[in-house]
Amino acid sequence: MSHASQATMRCLRCEARFFTDQIGYSCPHCDLDGALDVEYDYRAIGRGFKDEVLSHPGFDMWRYRALLPVRGAQLPPAHTGGSPLYRLPARGIGRVLVKDDSRNPSGSLKDRASALAVALARDMGVRTVAAASTGNAAAALACMAAGSDLRCVIFAPTSAAREKLAQIRAYGVEVIEVEGGYDEAFAACHAACRDNGWYNRSTGINSYMTEGKKTVAFEIFEQMGWTLPDRVFVPVGNGCIVGAVYKGFDELRRMGLTDRVPHIMGVQAEGSDYMYRAWREGAGPHRAERRPCKTAASSISVALPRDRIKALRAIEDSQGEFLRVSDDEIFTALLELARLSGVFAEPGAAAAYAGAKRYGAHERDETAVVVVTGSGLKDVGGLLRSGALSPASAADLAGAC
Repeated sequence: MSHASQATMRCLRCEARFFTDQIGYSCPHCDLDGALDVEYDYRAIGRGFKDEVLSHPGFDMWRYRALLPVRGAQLPPAHTGGSPLYRLPARGIGRVLVKDDSRNPSGSLKDRASALAVALARDMGVRTVAAASTGNAAAALACMAAGSDLRCVIFAPTSAAREKLAQIRAYGVEVIEVEGGYDEAFAACHAACRDNGWYNRSTGINSYMTEGKKTVAFEIFEQMGWTLPDRVFVPVGNGCIVGAVYKGFDELRRMGLTDRVPHIMGVQAEGSDYMYRAWREGAGPHRAERRPCKTAASSISVALPRDRIKALRAIEDSQGEFLRVSDDEIFTALLELARLSGVFAEPGAAAAYAGAKRYGAHERDETAVVVVTGSGLKDVGGLLRSGALSPASAADLAGAC
């Protein structure tokens, strides 16, 4: 029996349990208000997990296949995962590492989820895959579907960064631009997939996307010599990545490979801070006030996070924190990160480093990992508009564009 066939699904809202072949990728009782967790036989897998990982021929996300819900062998050919982990120069007693997932094929951590989405769609025999996205998830899905016989349809808000829209279109997929923001694009994609039987890769409806993204936690653990950092700083928009990072570390604990999880630190922009407010108010993931977004960090600009149940669990169960940072802090952190490490992050990804700075990671006697989720090449316009570059440099570059 394969590990995938042993997997079960548990709804974190209503606690209903299912076998993976009984349902799709969302709870049939809770629909968009629920959140399914894929669970495995951790004790059995844990006994041979390290040996299986080390026997895998390449350093990519598929070396952790024992904890991925795939059955067939139709994996996308693009090398996904295996991104570098750098140590920043010392600026105090703190040890700050940077996990650079901008090195994935389409330039973002979301390639991990999209690679799994394409593999699962092929397992199911579905011919059309779709996603709603402000850019990164859509580019990732388009990249992973490239060269295959899958049709790919993207629902993107008109406010998406032009660099991301250009990248998506370069892969040759169908793009439907939706007036409004991510929330409107999500609704349009959800309706189209429901009505046409398409595979919906969108975060928040497809619970399997956590499974692909969690592999970044396994890599951090392995790259640190099978040890854990004290804290992990993760940018938060829709909530899926921060929830996935926690789940990966928690699965290592459940397999008996470690006795703890790092403190997960979710970082939001001040102008898009639903999860921060939900956490501070202590009233659960559904009761915070939904407010219009006002941030230049487009990839984390989400009025109502779709994976808020998992995001809140990540912070509470790891005894971490949500942090808020201003756009000025984000762009300052973007430039500092580039100059200290050579990692050029998009604004939403740079928020994680801004949060680490706000928390004082450099001054604490701890080891912290900052997860960089997307490349700065995806939103050069945002950097130019921010005023963070010197006036002369910004003017020269604007004239050259």
